[in-house]
Parts: sequence; structure tokens; C-alpha cells
Amino acid sequence: MVVRADLPPGDQVCQALHAALEFAVAHPGLLRDWHAASNTVVVLAVPDELSLGWLRDDAAAAGLRTAGFHEPDLGGALTAAALEPAAHRLVSHLPLALARRGGDT
Repeated sequence: MVVRADLPPGDQVCQALHAALEFAVAHPGLLRDWHAASNTVVVLAVPDELSLGWLRDDAAAAGLRTAGFHEPDLGGALTAAALEPAAHRLVSHLPLALARRGGDT
């Protein structure tokens, strides 16, 4: 799961859940395989909508399955994306979402 860091923490959580549900609907077979094999979820962050769009484009260009969520309450903005487990190399450099950053409380 990848969310936008420019959203408030509560919104990040909700948007990640929306993207997970979109992915489950779009790729039920992959979801079953993932659930049986690992059932691990990691939520990472990108700075903004543009970065999230680029990430989805890169994943699609690599032949990876994704699902994004566009929040109606934010004018249809892309707020989160779910990527198949094989995308780990594409996202390994991203920080964890909601992680405390230096000086944050």
C-alpha cells in the first residue's frame, strides 16, 4: 500500500483501506494467493499525488498489477494505491507511512 504523505494521518489510513478494497475487487485471485502465502501488509508513503501517479505508471510499465483510489471528497484526487507483492523492489526506497520524522510528536 502506498499513500500520500501530504494527507493527514487519519486520511492516509482511510485511503489505504479504500485502495486495498479496490485491489481485492480487481484482483481476487492474486488476493487469495497473497492471503494464503504471507498475509503481510506494509503501508508506505510518497510525498504527493504526482509522485503517487508516477509510481503507479512505473508499476504498470513493469507489468505489475495495481489499484488506485481517487477520493470523491477531494475532487477525485488520487490518494492511495495498492500494488502486488512483486512490486517490493519498486517501493523498497519509500518510507513507512505515518512514521515519526525527526522532531515530530
